Amino acid sequence: MPKPTELPAWHALQQHAESTAQQHLRTLFATDPDRFQRFSRRYENLLVDFSKQRITSETFELLLELARQAELPAAIEQLFAGQRINHTENRPALHMALRNRSARPILVDDQDVMPEVRGVLEQMRRFADKVRSGAWTGYTGKPIRTVVNIGIGGSDLGPKLVCQALRPYGDPMLEILFLSSIDGAHARHILGRCDPETTLFIVASKTFTTQETMTNAVTAREWLLAALGHEAAVAKHFVAVSTNLRAVQAFGIDPGNMFVFWDWVGGRYSLWSAIGLSIMIYLGYERFYELLDGAHALDEHFRHTPLADNLPVILALLGVWNGNFLAAHSHVILVYDDYLLNLANYLQQLDMESNGKSVDRDGGLVNYSTGPIVWGGLGNNGQHAFYQLLHQGTHQFAADFLAPVHTTDPVGDHHSILLANCLAQSQALMTGRTADEARAELSAQGLKGEALEALLPYKVFAGNRCSSTLLYESLTPRTLGILLALYEHKIFVQGVIWHINSFDQWGVELGKQLTKSILPQLQGRATQVAPDSSTRSLIDYCQQR
Repeated sequence: MPKPTELPAWHALQQHAESTAQQHLRTLFATDPDRFQRFSRRYENLLVDFSKQRITSETFELLLELARQAELPAAIEQLFAGQRINHTENRPALHMALRNRSARPILVDDQDVMPEVRGVLEQMRRFADKVRSGAWTGYTGKPIRTVVNIGIGGSDLGPKLVCQALRPYGDPMLEILFLSSIDGAHARHILGRCDPETTLFIVASKTFTTQETMTNAVTAREWLLAALGHEAAVAKHFVAVSTNLRAVQAFGIDPGNMFVFWDWVGGRYSLWSAIGLSIMIYLGYERFYELLDGAHALDEHFRHTPLADNLPVILALLGVWNGNFLAAHSHVILVYDDYLLNLANYLQQLDMESNGKSVDRDGGLVNYSTGPIVWGGLGNNGQHAFYQLLHQGTHQFAADFLAPVHTTDPVGDHHSILLANCLAQSQALMTGRTADEARAELSAQGLKGEALEALLPYKVFAGNRCSSTLLYESLTPRTLGILLALYEHKIFVQGVIWHINSFDQWGVELGKQLTKSILPQLQGRATQVAPDSSTRSLIDYCQQR
């Protein structure tokens, strides 16, 4: 396939962006009373409003044509057919198989992987039921009350997001904790909340060699043995999500309590696999299956829905338009739902590790923007922190607002106020405030003359800031599955448009390799020195103190 910048639709979009550069969203809404109906879509209990994006019907058609010229429909079929689209690692990307709730086989190298997937799900279900019912006990015979997931990256962010998001569905007798950082303070904090007799550790590492995860696992093991005193206790308090049987056994974990997943499951796409064991223990298998059901439903929507009504495709194309043609290289996730407080961190890895690439699928350097900088957090808190930059700063960005129509925790007027803030902020970003409006407001406050004119520039907001709003009726396991799969497929579509591989992550390797050479220098166990004066001097500084 040619590079995106060589496609006729790309050139047409460049010309279109230049010709519409002066259009303001205020004007687009004023001249088109049906704009919301034209630029919004519904799927189950999810409403996606993208009418506040800086697009017209012509923009939308040009973006769809770009998708067609980039051969997106064929790429979607290659993804679902299990082709080795992760070409640098020579493997498929088939996380959809983990949540395939149909009877349809999914083939990898002509072998149906679904029997293995269902087998691991059944193994997870049996184990989760034992822990939740109290049938699984610790070394001293007490039931498990705390589960600590030890992992990092995708082995941490996904399970942590889901357990927090679906806390109303969690077992009130269980506490779920996540140990990820190599900082000893984090380990001490987490272990300080645990009782050795009633704590279960899930060590999540495919290779069982991940430095941060295994360092924390060894620390937890030593903590447990110091309290319980017998090596046999390890098998009652540790299980593994891994493929390295020998290392798991050497650690002291019963091989029967090792839960496997496959090399066609990328870490940031792995919460649907055995990496989600902590989720299943906390929520129960029925709720975990509902999460899978939602993701599978969105998978089917993505695979079979025409491009113009396909939610992941629409969101992806809007991102391409914003990043490549409107110079909005920052994407902010604004969540008006306390249960989704970890969503921005999760999407940050999902997006930036997938599409933070400067080399295309042919091995050439790209000369266009790829993945955006993804950040954000709780929107209501952000209004009193970083929204100032959004409203009056100099950086271009795109925003996603997310909020539930109904709350699971009704308290007075809290939820209606929360929703009002969400809708008001998206409106304010779109409309801004003109000089005439600001002058009228200041005049109504009693200001006039030079004092009014001096303050006036500070009260003007340019507006014309683009955003999408995603409203869901309530945050159920199924809805969360839909939302997460929606963003997964959006990112894949953008990778197709940009002609990059969204499923490798070679950029994380160099730092890991250099850590292995710096660590013995810091510990005084190596004679070689860092080649650059900065790193060498920093090592010396740390050693001297």
